[in-house]
Amino acid sequence: MTTPAIASASTASNKSLWVAFAIMVAVFAIAPIWVYPVFLMKVMCFALFACAFNLLLGFGGLLSFGHAMFLGLAGYTSAHAAKVWGWNPELAVVFGTLSAAVLAYVAGSLAIRRQGIYFAMITLALAQMVFFFSLQAPFTGGEDGIQAVPRGQLFGFIDLASNTNMYIFVLAIFLAGFLFIWRVVHSPFGQILKAIREHQDRATSLGYDTDRFKLLAFVISGALAGTAGAVKALVFQLASLTDVHWSMSGEVVLMTLVGGMGTLFGPVAGAAVIVSMQNYLAELGAWVTIVQGVIFVICVLAFRRGIVGEIANWLKKPL
Repeated sequence: MTTPAIASASTASNKSLWVAFAIMVAVFAIAPIWVYPVFLMKVMCFALFACAFNLLLGFGGLLSFGHAMFLGLAGYTSAHAAKVWGWNPELAVVFGTLSAAVLAYVAGSLAIRRQGIYFAMITLALAQMVFFFSLQAPFTGGEDGIQAVPRGQLFGFIDLASNTNMYIFVLAIFLAGFLFIWRVVHSPFGQILKAIREHQDRATSLGYDTDRFKLLAFVISGALAGTAGAVKALVFQLASLTDVHWSMSGEVVLMTLVGGMGTLFGPVAGAAVIVSMQNYLAELGAWVTIVQGVIFVICVLAFRRGIVGEIANWLKKPL
């Protein structure tokens, strides 16, 4: 039976999460008044990418060093569908998401056979294979990428050439993806995933097919990362090797850890911090990576829970 104290704590927890969600929505809704919309769209794309990665690492305990392959491949496939095949943007995004899901299923089927650093190295190796495929495949444009990707018309009548319309489209996809991850985390599947993270052998002894659950988490994470990549390709009208490079996999790890691994809102905060640094410190050139490294070291040493994790610990509420 659920005691009144536990029920009260659960209600308070849900209330704090909904308050945080409302604040996040309000910020993204009014921010375009003061901040360039394209920059905010970039933040939301990377926030969804980081949230997808956090589902795998923060809640599943699986460290992937190759998540850029889903972001990059989906960007290429959606850009190709929109530019060459003339698909509407919603169909191009769905196609990119499905292509990333298929790749995630193949990569996950190979990678989950191992654990720990071996799992991470397998994902990195597979990501490098996807990188060289993207470099050589004729439809990707090689080092030039796929340029001048048309944003098209959403549902055939909403012109996404307008930054305002595009912003609403990106915001809707980001919020839908965020709420989906929220639902997954708080579902029975999410609880089993946390159990596997904490003690896989114990979860196995309870009768759970841990490999099947990890593979499903990997596919969901990869598909959502693909959604972020597909939308990003439409926003910037470009699909390039940058998004499939190994350094992009490192950036999403940094976003997750800086924001707060294992929290719902941490990756969003981490993505906002890292993207803001890249944008406003661009004049420093290569020194930006050094600044990022310093921030990463400081977070590991002084703020091990990340930005949102430390705030949640201070408030004693899960965020």
